[in-house]
Amino acid sequence: MGPEWDGYNSVDEETQKALALWAADCAEHVLHYFEEEHPDDSRPQKAIEAARGWTRGEVMVGEAIDISRKTHAAAREAANIAACEAARAAGHAVATAHVDAHARGAAIYAIKARMEANPNDSDAADAELAWQVERLPEQLQSIVVISES
Repeated sequence: MGPEWDGYNSVDEETQKALALWAADCAEHVLHYFEEEHPDDSRPQKAIEAARGWTRGEVMVGEAIDISRKTHAAAREAANIAACEAARAAGHAVATAHVDAHARGAAIYAIKARMEANPNDSDAADAELAWQVERLPEQLQSIVVISES
């Protein structure tokens, strides 16, 4: 379940920036799962900010990669699975600056975070996916394919 596409830096820069912004939105939507467990760790929040900053030319790709690595370290350090998945979503969002397909990772980890945070809610994944689809920019709708399986 979740977004899929054939891509490995196969899109133009404008589209890659749109993917990064959408990925940042997906990650930010579940960021609270990490922040509730680790209120003093700002690495995932900084990753989301850096993803957006990259789209404005304020963050270079090398810096985005470094921030992504640090954010994935935060994910590995998180004992709570929902917090871990939320941090991974943020790490993938900023990594979209390097490879467009990381946007998919941000969306999928956001879905996983919501599922882990709501284990008794059988609709959690569908609800998160619906939230993501509602925010998917029109220019990305031909690239991002939503899979229900």
